[in-house]
Amino acid sequence: MSAEEAASLYKRLESEDFRVLLGVELGMMSHEFVPINAIVKYSNLIEEEVDFRLRRLHVLNLLKRRSKPFLGFALNYLGYDCLAINALVKSGYLEALGKPLGIGKESDVYDALGIGGMEVAVKFMRLGRISFRSTRRTRAYVANRGHMSWLYQSRLAAEREFQALKELHKAGVAVPRPIAQNRHVIVMEIIRGAELADYYEIPKPKAVLREILRNLRKAYLKAHIVHSDLSEFNVIIKPDGHIFIIDWPQYLKKDHLGADEYLKKDIGNILRFFRRKFKVKLELKDALDFVMGFSKTLKI
Repeated sequence: MSAEEAASLYKRLESEDFRVLLGVELGMMSHEFVPINAIVKYSNLIEEEVDFRLRRLHVLNLLKRRSKPFLGFALNYLGYDCLAINALVKSGYLEALGKPLGIGKESDVYDALGIGGMEVAVKFMRLGRISFRSTRRTRAYVANRGHMSWLYQSRLAAEREFQALKELHKAGVAVPRPIAQNRHVIVMEIIRGAELADYYEIPKPKAVLREILRNLRKAYLKAHIVHSDLSEFNVIIKPDGHIFIIDWPQYLKKDHLGADEYLKKDIGNILRFFRRKFKVKLELKDALDFVMGFSKTLKI
């Protein structure tokens, strides 16, 4: 299932289809599979219309269906995509979806046209591509909430990342500018460039490492945020040689228990990469002292 499929199907949907999809979404707050009487209630449509729309949406692969112990329906990612796309189109933040910019384990990113034809990036969270146990272990915001669907976990991840991007961008950290968020989807400044991991050589590796650490310092001291999952795979080298740091849904506030350990891990990941790939050496303690504000200079 891809957002491209959802964008194509979205054009075929009618207002009643969206009302039924929304009815299923609302019903999933209290049901794993939503019975038809609840969908009738939430969609405010007559039962015959709901029955017709459910069969149509199931054929279009926008809903999952279960017949026992009762007939019930649940959204899948395509249906959830359509609801988010519809909301973003109606609010004017999205005009057209383009080609994929990156397909990852937990998200898909596309280029798109936003307000007034402005080029933007659209990120669809896709939690569930890795194991449930791994997700629960590494994501503090779902650790104590009991059972949650992948769709709801993806929505929480998008909400968290959007909030982080707003705070980080305000603090001057090199992140894509956040524009809008709906459900599990974020609209942000277009992302041009490639992952740091893709480069076998760069013209000024020391300057790039220095820029990464300066931005981690801003994130820590000004936005009070620790990435907590940083590696060479979520640092983007832009065409102008500067960077973006992406993928912030697992961020921690600096006063969170264990945040400093995650910061140490983040910095260690980056330093090991630069040492291995570009032969740039910097002691972890020196880098950590700089990022945490204990020293004002950074000698590489």
